[in-house]
Amino acid sequence: MISPTLTSNGAASAVSAAASAPQTKAVLSSDFETFIKMLTTQAEYQDPLEPLDSSEYAAQLAQFSMVEQQVLSNDLLTALANQLGSSTMGQMAGWIGMEGRTTAPVQFDSAPLTVLPTVPPGAQAMELVVYDVQGREVDRGALPVSSDPVLWAGVKQDGQPVPAGLYRFEVEATGSGDINLPATPAATYARIVEVQNVGTEPRVIFAGGAEAPAASISALREGT
Repeated sequence: MISPTLTSNGAASAVSAAASAPQTKAVLSSDFETFIKMLTTQAEYQDPLEPLDSSEYAAQLAQFSMVEQQVLSNDLLTALANQLGSSTMGQMAGWIGMEGRTTAPVQFDSAPLTVLPTVPPGAQAMELVVYDVQGREVDRGALPVSSDPVLWAGVKQDGQPVPAGLYRFEVEATGSGDINLPATPAATYARIVEVQNVGTEPRVIFAGGAEAPAASISALREGT
């Protein structure tokens, strides 16, 4: 069962976490010393009647130097990315306990959920469709052609309550001539219980276990 309601929006931003790589530098230094010893030995035992061209030494040294610089540059970029990730985690710690607006599945535990529909261009009639995490339709109800927030109380049109669990929302609409328009995700709010730094992409974990990229959270509000 779906009914109109009012809601409030928040805003937030995030960045990314920390580390370094001394082991690679030590290995690289060791390899360079080995390379110099090989060149020295090669020069020591060369045929005096057919000495090696000095330009070959220069070319080998230049090539090794290029590889060394590339490895060091990669280490520096990795360290910078990790440092940014550490900074982001500190900033996102304040998200824990707040409610984030998301289109990911959210936990329903008998308390009504605020749903924010998106009006497809050209829509003349709309319905809110509710799916469980297996993708099965569990509820459907008419909506006004509006982006105003509504409450989903977790009660089907036949009066049967929906069991607690994770659910996501979509808007199905028809346009002129009853033409079916592409379905659009409808956002709702879910309580954030954890933030993670997965690779270079911070993620948030919602109550109930659903997760989403931090960049997909379009608004924050105080937990209710």
